[in-house]
Amino acid sequence: MESPILVIAARDDWPTDRVVKILTERGARVFRMDTADFPQSLEMAVRIDQAATWRGELSTRSRTVDPADVAAVYYRAPGAFVFPEGMNGPERRFAGAQARAGLGGILTAMDRCRWVSHPAAMARAEYKPVQLAVAREVGLRIAPTLITNRPDAVREFAAEVGGPIVSKPIASPVFIEGDQLKTVYSRRLSEEDLADLTGIDTTAHLFQAWADKAHEIRLTVAGDQMFAAEVHAGSEAAYEDWRTDYASLTYKATDTPPDVATGVRRLLDRLQLRFAALDFVVSPAGQWTFLEANPCGQWDWIAHATGQPIAEAIADELQGAAA
Repeated sequence: MESPILVIAARDDWPTDRVVKILTERGARVFRMDTADFPQSLEMAVRIDQAATWRGELSTRSRTVDPADVAAVYYRAPGAFVFPEGMNGPERRFAGAQARAGLGGILTAMDRCRWVSHPAAMARAEYKPVQLAVAREVGLRIAPTLITNRPDAVREFAAEVGGPIVSKPIASPVFIEGDQLKTVYSRRLSEEDLADLTGIDTTAHLFQAWADKAHEIRLTVAGDQMFAAEVHAGSEAAYEDWRTDYASLTYKATDTPPDVATGVRRLLDRLQLRFAALDFVVSPAGQWTFLEANPCGQWDWIAHATGQPIAEAIADELQGAAA
């Protein structure tokens, strides 16, 4: 019997639903779980001794899997642990730490199976300074970048660049304020912005040289398969940051230049990622500049817009079919 594939993702993540559907239609054994199910509807009893590695059961209300039997794991933004009502704050924090070390430790110990991708690698790859340093080392073109909390350093950087600069969040651009979900977008700085940099000293900020562009690229990589799509902005807001105006965007599947493809493979190999969604700027002359790589990036909307078989490629990687 074929070894099972473990899928760890939020219950309501519909791109994951698509991957699971493809795997199931291919006859694969899939065990899907969400860490938010632990400990109330996900149970574990796993043991190790001198004679054997960790073996036992991860069990939901309908299925059971032995971690030692798992052939591959698809890890995609699962939910936070949910504990019984009535626990106070200190109890929840203590229980959360135990759950991360226990369940998280068991999952992380599954190092003989194929991960798409391993959470430890994903966590390191989230750091934009790491991405940019590695991208430069493997031969990808990057934009001049400054990370600082000093206003004078921003002005010096702008003067050295000699053209517009853009400010970007270094970490997740999403935050909650007043029960509302808000997003901080990339923004070109004006002369007025540079004259008044109040608040820069409160935390770390990322600034990059603005690159004139013909369009942008979303490059989705699953295993050894690459899917490049041109992203064309239809408004001024989208030209500055295309996430601000999805309705104005148009897409076109395209090819990845061989030198860029080689650099991307080296980048993901160094970051130990088997999936990533990468963003590039393409200049009017056709030169690709790397912006960032998201180890848990969205892909379903671009697959729908272009017809690119990204879900199938993820399933291929989990089954080892692309190896």
